[in-house]
Order: sequence, then structure tokens, then C-alpha cells
Amino acid sequence: MSIYQFDKERARREQARKDAEREQPSEPPIFNLPTVIVWLGGVMVAIHLLRSLVLPGGWDNLVLYLFAFWPVKYAAFSSLTPVEVASSIWGFVSYGFLHGSAMHIIFNLLWMAIFGTAVARRFGAGRFLVFSALCAVGGALAHLATNWGDTAPMVGASAAISGQMAAALRFVFELGGPLGAFRSSDRRAYLVPAQPLSECLRNQQVLVFVGVWFGLNLLFGLMSGPLAGQPASVAWQAHIGGFVAGLALFPFLDPVPQRRLH
Repeated sequence: MSIYQFDKERARREQARKDAEREQPSEPPIFNLPTVIVWLGGVMVAIHLLRSLVLPGGWDNLVLYLFAFWPVKYAAFSSLTPVEVASSIWGFVSYGFLHGSAMHIIFNLLWMAIFGTAVARRFGAGRFLVFSALCAVGGALAHLATNWGDTAPMVGASAAISGQMAAALRFVFELGGPLGAFRSSDRRAYLVPAQPLSECLRNQQVLVFVGVWFGLNLLFGLMSGPLAGQPASVAWQAHIGGFVAGLALFPFLDPVPQRRLH
């Protein structure tokens, strides 16, 4: 690369970083979390409290039937009513707003506060919500493919958060990133160019984080209570589906140009 091309590429990256920085919403003082994280977590908590403390059992079961993800619906799709067909469509996303226990939602909110915050500060609220919804869909598809016809419902934001983790791992360990060896303490830390996927998957820190993530999911998932009369279990396939979706979708929604290998 010539000096002229190098300067031109550096100027392009700097302009892209400034543009992305301008897109970011201002941060509220509460917990130093992005607004979209605070509101999204608040909606999940409100829904869980409503189901746990207000709705009678019959109404709660109806909420689960209409908004959880039920693989059995797709195996009997031709016999579904119009309402059931509609619920089988929005269920690819709505299941992420429901949780099986207080421990389940607390665990997910903690991980979203860590990894979701990094992605929200980089993407902005709009891109972050679209990205999270698509990762939830990816998790549901993976669960459906490996649990076809299963009568147990799937709930929880873990698939979407797995995608957020995958996205965060693409840039948080970069030089100048929030967890980099030489890190910045301001918004620029979240706008460093992402490392290429091939390099990311060889990073020992990334591999350790992934191992810890799935290990803790297993631990806390086994502690969850029953849901709608069904024994609780960890939807590993959905977690993997969300994580893979996050890796695949990240470059399409990332506002910062990716760092190139030379």
C-alpha cells in the first residue's frame, strides 16, 4: 500500500469513527448503562413481575402459550388456528421477553449489562434492537431444528444475549477497546475497528469467555424451576444459534469499518 493510499484509508476510518460516534445516543446517569439497555431490562422485569405477582395461573399459561416458543406448533402447523399461526410467527422473538424464574432473568440481565452495553454503545439503539431480535430468531431456529415437535416451551433472552456476546468479542479486546491491553476510558473504546473473524476465533481470551459463558448457563439453567408443568432445561442449541447469528450478522450492522489484515 502506498503512502497516499494509507493516508486515504486512515482518513476514511477516522471519518467513519466520527460518524458512528455522532450516531450514539447520550448516556443516562443511571447505572452508566445505555438507555436502550435500561428500558429493555425494565420491560423484561415488568413482564416477569406481572406474570409472577399479578396474573392468575390460567392467564399466565395463556401468555406462555401465545408468546413463548413452542416447537410443537410448527410440527402441527396445518391444524393451527389463525391466532396460533400468528403466535408461531412472533414467537421467534417474543419468547426472549419471558423468563422461567427470578434467577433466570437476573442472570440474563447481568450478562446483557456487560455485553449488551458494549454493543449498544457501538451500534446505537436502533441497530442494537434489530441485531438482538435477529439473534433471538437465530436461536429459535437452532432450537426448532434440534427439538422438532417438542412439547416444552422455550423462554428467555439467552439466545439474543449470546449474539450480543459474539458481537462484543469482535472488538472489546482490540487495542484501545474496553478490555484491550491499552484501553481507552471514553466512548472511543467502543468504536475501535473490529478484528477479523478468523483472528477473533484464535484469541485465547475470546475462547475463555465463551467457555465461561456456556458453563455458567449450564449451572444456572439447572437451578431453574419448572415452566408450564414442564421440567426446565438449558436450551443449548438456542444459545449456540444466537451466538452464531451474532458472529454472522455483526459485520452487516457494525457502523465502524473492520480492521483489515495485511
